[in-house]
Amino acid sequence: MLELADDPAAVHADAGTRILLSDLAQRLEGRLSLVSGRSLEQIDQIIGPIAQALPVTGSHGLEYRWNGVWARPERLPVLEDVAEAFATLAHIWPGCLVEEKSFGVAFHWRLAPDARDPAQALAVHLANEHALKIQHGKDLVELRMPGGDKGQAVRRLMARPGMVGTQPVFFGDDLTDEAGFAAARALGGHGVLVGERARDGSSTAATLSLASPAAVRALLRAFADAPAGLAE
Repeated sequence: MLELADDPAAVHADAGTRILLSDLAQRLEGRLSLVSGRSLEQIDQIIGPIAQALPVTGSHGLEYRWNGVWARPERLPVLEDVAEAFATLAHIWPGCLVEEKSFGVAFHWRLAPDARDPAQALAVHLANEHALKIQHGKDLVELRMPGGDKGQAVRRLMARPGMVGTQPVFFGDDLTDEAGFAAARALGGHGVLVGERARDGSSTAATLSLASPAAVRALLRAFADAPAGLAE
């Protein structure tokens, strides 16, 4: 729903997007959910107070919150070693960023693309050394605790009261969203691939596509505002 930024910390939903989420939650009678690779704390900072009113899954399915109840594993201490190793590499390649999450550490090379190969090589080494999962994304590689993905998040959400038997529609723009697309499709719904990957012909489990986050917001705004019969 939101445009990327060179600095991940610079991504924030504006007032219009927050109102849109509130309207959608009301229109869908509570069946709207946020699923992200960001931590729950990061999601709250990005989305604002409306996030507290929604079912939210963070850290690629490893943690979630529903009706104020949090479920999350213990953070592995080895992630501190990963963060230190990534920080050392980032010092060699100015412009790279290290993003620490609740259950993972991401290395961003958007502003220093030549760092991609050494970053990926380091990630493979650290993943093997510490039994962590490698997650590739847009101009980044992330090492995170194993045990979750966005497909698992979709399946968990669709097993909740009020969602059983409904049709999931999952929006995403990155490789990390492919598991969510596949899960939505397996449950009789759709994955919607957004942005650059939708335009460059990348292989995907999504069944639909939109050109940009702005197009996503426009579509959802139209759905929220449409008469009930037309929206359905």
